[in-house]
Amino acid sequence: MIKASLAPSARLFRRLSLGAATSAGLVVLSLTPAEAAKTTLNLGMTVEPTGLDPTIAAPVAIGQVTWQNVFEGLVTIDEAGKVQPQLAKSWEISPDGLTYTFKLQTGVTFHDGEAFDSAAAKFALERARGTDSVNPQKRFFASIASIDTPDPETLVLHLSEPAGSLLYWLGWPASVMVGPKSADTDKTKPIGTGPFKFLNWAKGDKVELEKNTGYWNKDTSLKLDKVTFRFIADPQAQAAALKSGDVDAIPEFAAPELMSSFDGDERLATRIGNTELKVVAGMNNARKPFDDKRVRQALMMAIDRKTVIDGAWSSLGTPIGSHYTPNDPGFVDLTGTLPYDPAKAKALLAEAGYPNGFTFTIKSPQMAYAPRSAQVMQAMLAEIGVTMNIEPTEFPAKWVQNVMKDRDYEMTIVAHAEPMDIDIYSRDPYYFNYKNPVFNDLMKKVQATSDPAEQVRIYGQAQKILAEDVPALYLFVMPKLGVWDRKLKGLWENEPIPSNVLTNTSWED
Repeated sequence: MIKASLAPSARLFRRLSLGAATSAGLVVLSLTPAEAAKTTLNLGMTVEPTGLDPTIAAPVAIGQVTWQNVFEGLVTIDEAGKVQPQLAKSWEISPDGLTYTFKLQTGVTFHDGEAFDSAAAKFALERARGTDSVNPQKRFFASIASIDTPDPETLVLHLSEPAGSLLYWLGWPASVMVGPKSADTDKTKPIGTGPFKFLNWAKGDKVELEKNTGYWNKDTSLKLDKVTFRFIADPQAQAAALKSGDVDAIPEFAAPELMSSFDGDERLATRIGNTELKVVAGMNNARKPFDDKRVRQALMMAIDRKTVIDGAWSSLGTPIGSHYTPNDPGFVDLTGTLPYDPAKAKALLAEAGYPNGFTFTIKSPQMAYAPRSAQVMQAMLAEIGVTMNIEPTEFPAKWVQNVMKDRDYEMTIVAHAEPMDIDIYSRDPYYFNYKNPVFNDLMKKVQATSDPAEQVRIYGQAQKILAEDVPALYLFVMPKLGVWDRKLKGLWENEPIPSNVLTNTSWED
């Protein structure tokens, strides 16, 4: 491991003054200046991104390196989860919700010198929504019927139908602005408008960014000159790197059982914050026996969520009964809909035609929470006569191919990181193979209104449907476990969106 470079220590200068009329020299010592604050940061991550362009691939590690550091959007999402202006300094929405007019920042350029204006913004959005788009959130842009650019500072979106979440979606990593000249190579050499420029990617080891001295937002005072993202998969190695100083921070520490090992450390501090990481065991609803709701309900009632959290994540987590977190507007605690009850679970299995249980395989990616959760579930399901075999599955490549693309699986377990993504159960195709017209209609209705109270009501109904239908076993929300140097300021303690936003990060003097 390479240690983070330190700012130059104070140097002692010696000046020899020779007097022409004297035979002795006079040594004059300079005063020792205060040590300057560090301007470099070594930040550890568990998963290395598959590429560096969040507009062409889904893994969240991409945005955790480049979102808000290299790439920016028309709007952004702050640490409180609120939409804020960014490359668009203001906007107006027509009364019918079908026209969005954005006024753009002026004097903004991409890192290669290309101008950012309405034409560039139109290019980025057309690329994201086009026929050949591979954007992981292409659905965000489906309601955009046409785009006008009346002048370089004005961008007008005409929608075919209201999209109540459009502004929020435009703040996501998948919606960042990319340059017409550089978009094709952003996967390996990202060029954005953000506060940091891409410097180097040593695959298997690190990505390096450097300060963008020509950053357009003069209200921002960047304190870091260089940032190195280091990729360390093993939790024990993460802890060792933190304690040795090889890394200054790991905002998403992968070993909850090791958090207490930092107690009393004079240099390192621990933080526990909120996330949108919903750990669910998704089932292939099109494959027997998971096509029977009674079987899915029985499996849910065989699982004691608290025991899963205790065993998988050292008691650090919040039980959930649907695909929704307590941070989200209109959250309903539905853990009581199908509570832990092995006797009722066995009765339901018998009713569904499986009095002696059945055998299936769960594909478990290598992230620590997944095999740990699966092992606890395995023991619980055995109590109702169900045998669950655990198949380790490399993530992301093999898991994405087997589960997301081919849907060749029976059950899997993964943490869904996208905020407010309850609508994934209405996507067709999607790996759950879950089809419910009533639920789909609710997802259409929630986009047709911009009334927060009405949206909350609809989301409440949607949560209850999922809690009853159980297309996935809803387990828990993971907290954000951070460990970093006490002198490091400005890292996000909460995570409304997977990210490592470094714009306001600095070291104390």
